[in-house]
Amino acid sequence: MKLNARIPLLVALTVLLGTSTGCDFLKSRDQLTKGVQAFKNAQYEEATNYFQNAVRLDPKNDTAKLYLATTYASQVVPNLMTPDNLAIAQKAIDGFNEVLATKPTDLTALKQIASIDRNIQKFDLAKQYELKVIAAAPNEPEAYYIVGYVDWTLAYKNALAILATDGLPTVNGLTGDPKKSKGACQKLMEQNTDLVSEGLQYLDKAVDLNPNYDDAMSYISLEYRLKAENECGSDADTARKADLALADQWGNKSMGTRKANEIEKEKKAATGGVTVQ
Repeated sequence: MKLNARIPLLVALTVLLGTSTGCDFLKSRDQLTKGVQAFKNAQYEEATNYFQNAVRLDPKNDTAKLYLATTYASQVVPNLMTPDNLAIAQKAIDGFNEVLATKPTDLTALKQIASIDRNIQKFDLAKQYELKVIAAAPNEPEAYYIVGYVDWTLAYKNALAILATDGLPTVNGLTGDPKKSKGACQKLMEQNTDLVSEGLQYLDKAVDLNPNYDDAMSYISLEYRLKAENECGSDADTARKADLALADQWGNKSMGTRKANEIEKEKKAATGGVTVQ
């Protein structure tokens, strides 16, 4: 999943620095400027000190708090569950929550908390914040994609655990094996039906908003493979085959769209970013 850098952090910092001009903020502008420069140079300890000073000089300045939290967030290592990494993640989350206390729809703070929660495997919390992003910015496809991705991740983990206890060998985590026990199939239905259904709903919306969203198409394919695992009952074979056929269709569409996107990028690069009609 290509989402470790959820937003262009440095760009966000620079833009905010250039647009915040309140009187209280002017007292800490020098510290903010030095902090941004340190951040550019990946001198995170120095950047943290500068931004802390900026907040101390102007405790009501949410922009300074956002800078500080962003500096912490940039140091979080995805999927590293050590106490130190979790502690820095919590500092970042606390900082963004301070911003949200006065600006509850601040997209930068919402997106960053969602990203951090995802990176420390708090998927349910990540999903909650992505839904807040959608409420604040309903036409941004990425948040819909991430909700779908989180639903797939949770359902995939459920499927792995259930199939493993059933003693079935797995290929890429899934079997598509109609010989699974009735008990395993029932558990898959109970735990994954709603997750897969919701995941498909949000991924479809992402593609609706961005018809060239190849990553979303790829996860639609994966969702249908999970759906195939859930099929039980008298018509399970027919339903399973239909799901796997849709999975193949979306997988092929994803690959075709990704190739077209890459060609378009090459064309834009060759023309200096201008697409020739």
